[in-house]
Amino acid sequence: MTTATQARAGRAHTVRAIGPLFRWRTVDLVTAVMIGVAFGVAFIGWGQVYNLTGPLFAALPPLSGILGGFWWLPAVVAALIIRRPGAALLAEIIAASVEPLLGGQWGLATLGSGVIQGLGVELGFLIFAYGLFSLAPAMIGGALAGLLETPYEWLLYYREWAIGYAGVYAVTMIISGALVGGLLGTGLVRALAATGVLAPFPPGREHAEARGA
Repeated sequence: MTTATQARAGRAHTVRAIGPLFRWRTVDLVTAVMIGVAFGVAFIGWGQVYNLTGPLFAALPPLSGILGGFWWLPAVVAALIIRRPGAALLAEIIAASVEPLLGGQWGLATLGSGVIQGLGVELGFLIFAYGLFSLAPAMIGGALAGLLETPYEWLLYYREWAIGYAGVYAVTMIISGALVGGLLGTGLVRALAATGVLAPFPPGREHAEARGA
């Protein structure tokens, strides 16, 4: 490997937002909205998956938390693409707003989940001062979103659960957040970058650099 190639590899997934970190471009805002809307629609379908798989968790209902990470995918994807503070939160809130408008079964309660999940993912990137955009902060953010979402859902939907059940739910939500939210979200962004549609964003630049290595 040449010195130039090594340098590019070292920079991979560390390219910050284009322009000042706190100054959003129009394309950033539009993209965050589009990500939120697209996933808001997808949430309706995932809600049906959640319902259909319910009998599989009848013996131990808290295990259903393993499906939770899908709901904070928009936050992870937006954070990895836009790379600005607030991107994860904005996309997640939009997705959580679109879902009830389309008849989502949890109604306006999803707005609270959107805020909590978005903040959890933001924390994963904040830990690295928004200077690292790779699998690690994505998985940490996904795990934190699962941890923070657990008490909200416990109080809102599962008050009859004992603390042991809530603990199991927290573990499954954390695992799902890291794997489904963080790992799958990272893979999705890399796949999109490979198509060229993310050319105006850092992941697109990283992919172009990698191809030129």
